[in-house]
Amino acid sequence: MKKSLAKLWKENKSLFIFIGLMLVFRSAVADWSDVPTGSMKPTIVEGDRIFVNKMAYDIRLPFTHISLVKLAEPQTNDIIIFDSVASDKRLVKRVIGVPGDKIAMKNNKLFINGHAVNYQKSSKSNLSNYFHDVAETINGQAHHIRTNNMASQLANFDEVIVPTGQYLVLGDNRDNSADSRVIGFVPRNEIVGSSSKVVFSLDYDNYYLPRNERFFHSL
Repeated sequence: MKKSLAKLWKENKSLFIFIGLMLVFRSAVADWSDVPTGSMKPTIVEGDRIFVNKMAYDIRLPFTHISLVKLAEPQTNDIIIFDSVASDKRLVKRVIGVPGDKIAMKNNKLFINGHAVNYQKSSKSNLSNYFHDVAETINGQAHHIRTNNMASQLANFDEVIVPTGQYLVLGDNRDNSADSRVIGFVPRNEIVGSSSKVVFSLDYDNYYLPRNERFFHSL
């Protein structure tokens, strides 16, 4: 048995080293993540594979959540990827509140530290009778969100203060996202990276054909 393993290693050493380095790279440096749900529409759609920068905030021990060096802290508007203990799955959401922020929502409109967030009608065409897209501007940065014409129970919450070491996150598809309104605040150590780009995209409703217009699309 030992001779067989030794022979296998000798004959395939380069391949094994390559595979090991790739696994370490994907664990600690960069990876991509698929998005199976519409909770981040219209920013991210089902079938998108987004680039995950795993060194956006930390240098981590590979295959763990142990931070060896903190490089930065998540900021408002960042799209983060985190391994949620509360939902027992990896999620993609937008940071809305950082530690110390006071956040409230009334009829799908955010109030951050006592100030109403600015909303404008989206320039994107929208013919749906069920939802509409608007541009939400937080700290001078605009992004598009989607809300149902008949708001869900998630459309309102009283003011909360984001605790130290935790973050309030929301999906851009506000009435169809299990985010901090459902799972609570996100602990800093659950965050594995951030994303700002789609790598490639497959259309689930059209035989998984590539959506060429979304390849390397900025978020």
